[in-house]
Amino acid sequence: MSAPLQAIDGTVDLPALMTELATRARAAARVLALAPPEQKNRALDAMESAIRANASAILAANAEDVAEARASGESAAFIDRLMLTQARIHAMADGVATVRDIADPIGVVTESWQRPNGMTIERVRVPLGVVAVIFESRPNVTADAGVLCLKSGNAVILRGGSDSFRSCRAIHDCLVQGLREAGLPEASITLVPTRDRAAVGLLLSGLNGGVDVIVPRGGKSLVARVEAEARVPVFAHLEGVNHVYVDHAANLEMAKSIVLNAKMRRPGVCGAAETLLVDRAGASTTLKPLIEMLIDAGCEVRGDSAVQRADDRVRPATDEDWDTEYEDAIITAKVVDGVDEAIAHIHDHGSRHTDAIVTEDEAAARKFLNEVDSAIVLHNASTQFADGGEFGFGAEIGIATGKFHARGPVGAEQLTSFKYRVHGTGQTRP
Repeated sequence: MSAPLQAIDGTVDLPALMTELATRARAAARVLALAPPEQKNRALDAMESAIRANASAILAANAEDVAEARASGESAAFIDRLMLTQARIHAMADGVATVRDIADPIGVVTESWQRPNGMTIERVRVPLGVVAVIFESRPNVTADAGVLCLKSGNAVILRGGSDSFRSCRAIHDCLVQGLREAGLPEASITLVPTRDRAAVGLLLSGLNGGVDVIVPRGGKSLVARVEAEARVPVFAHLEGVNHVYVDHAANLEMAKSIVLNAKMRRPGVCGAAETLLVDRAGASTTLKPLIEMLIDAGCEVRGDSAVQRADDRVRPATDEDWDTEYEDAIITAKVVDGVDEAIAHIHDHGSRHTDAIVTEDEAAARKFLNEVDSAIVLHNASTQFADGGEFGFGAEIGIATGKFHARGPVGAEQLTSFKYRVHGTGQTRP
C-alpha cells in the first residue's frame, strides 16, 4: 500500500514518502516520454501565465524566506541569490516561454545510416527518465528545472534548500497548475514537501532505482557530498572559479566594462569572475585603471605584489585565495607574463567552468580558446554569459563542468539520451 503524500512539514515516515514520490515520478515519466510536443507546450503556456498571474503570491512567500535568512545572519550575496523581484519573476516567466518555443528534442533522429545487408539504423533522442535536482538558495531553479525536464520528456523531483522553501512552493504551485490544464500527471514535477535534510540522502541513494540522474545546484559542500554519496549518475558542477585575462592587446574601455560586469553584475552567481589576470606587457596602462575601477565599485581586491603596488587599498592574496569561489564582491588579481602564463594559471587554479580573454589579438584569442580546458571559454565577453538563457536554451538546470554526457549549460537537449532503432526486411545474422 502506497504511503500518503503529506508533510509540510511533519513527515512521520520519510523513507516511505520519498519512495512514493519516486514511484509516482516514474509513472509520470512513462507518460511524458510519449506526450506530444503540443501537449507539453500547452502545459508550458499555462505555467508561464500562472507565474505572471501569481507574482504577488510568489513575492510574498519569498519575502518570508528573505526575512528568515536575514534574521539568521546570511551574507548579502546569499540574500541576492535568494531574493526574487518583479523583474526576476518576469524573467522566469520569459524563460518558460523560451523553453516552450525551442524545438522538442524527443524523437529527433540525430543520425541514420544503412548497412551493406540492407538494414537501416537510426540514433534517436529519448528522455533520461526521472531526474532529481538538489539545489540551494535560488528559488528560480524550481521553474528552470521543472520546465526543462518537462520539455525533454523527463519527470523531475526537486529538493530545494530549506532557506527557499516557501518561495519554491509558490512557484511549484504554478507549475502544477500548468500540468493540470494540459492533462499531464502532477507527479511530472514533484517538489519534496519537507525541509528534512534526510531527504537529500534518500535521493542520493537512488530510491531503489526510482531516480536515473542527479543534478546538484549549490555550494561546494553540497556538490562534493552529492558526488561522494550518489548511487546514480551525477551532472557535476563543483564550483565556478572563473578568470578574466586582460591581454596587452586589449581595448582598455572594453576590458573595464567586461571585468566590472563579470565580477559585479551579480557576484553570487556561478558565472561571476573570481580572478583577474593582467598581461605584464600592458600592465603599465591597464592594471591601475582596472583595480581602481573595481575598488571604487565596492569590490575588495586581493592581489600579488605588482597589483598591491598599483593601489595601496589592495590586500595581499594568500595561496588559498587563488582557488576560492567567493560568491561575493571580492576578486583576486595577478600580473602574468602573457597568454601562456595566464593559461597555466587557469589550468592550476580554475574549476573548468568559465574563463574569458579580452584582446584585439586574434592569435592570442585562438590560443586561449583552444587551450583553456573549461566548459565555456569567451573572447571579449563577460563570464556572466555562462547561463542557459543567454545560450538560447531558455533556462538551464545547471552548468556541468564534467566531460561525460553533458558539458556547460544543461538545457532540454542535454537532458536526453539516445537509443538505436533498427529497421530490417527479414535479415538474420550468419
